Amino acid sequence: MSKRTPHAQLPNTERSLPIALIRAREKVMAPIREMLSETGITEQQWRVLRVLSEHARLDATEVAERASLHQPSLTRILKTLSERGFVARSQDKTDRRRQVVVLTDAGRKVIEDNLDHATQIAQALRDALGTKEFDRLLDLLAALDEFTFVSGKNP
Repeated sequence: MSKRTPHAQLPNTERSLPIALIRAREKVMAPIREMLSETGITEQQWRVLRVLSEHARLDATEVAERASLHQPSLTRILKTLSERGFVARSQDKTDRRRQVVVLTDAGRKVIEDNLDHATQIAQALRDALGTKEFDRLLDLLAALDEFTFVSGKNP
């Protein structure tokens, strides 16, 4: 059997965007995981609570989109958060197919109890890059979020 070699234009793993994004995610998430380890809240649950803390009420589809979660995962997460009293779910009055989710006082307390620590983590990341580069990185990531790969059509 012949050994295949990577295509000449494929970037070295040190300059691979997918790998760099994973490395960056792990670096960013490490202090957040540490903070959450004391709360018994998972990263995904934290994202849901954070999204709901910014909006009075959202339907489940909006929560999934804003928290970057697949709908089946969100369903399990909402069940757990509801059982713990952190969120309340109800059917939308005008569209019974939609589920509306709100943060409860207990859920708000989880956010408030971790607000200082989460703010310190966010500020440390901003300080590490500098405000201008931090904002530029967020803008670049937002632009990347808009990208859609179409096989055979992207340069």
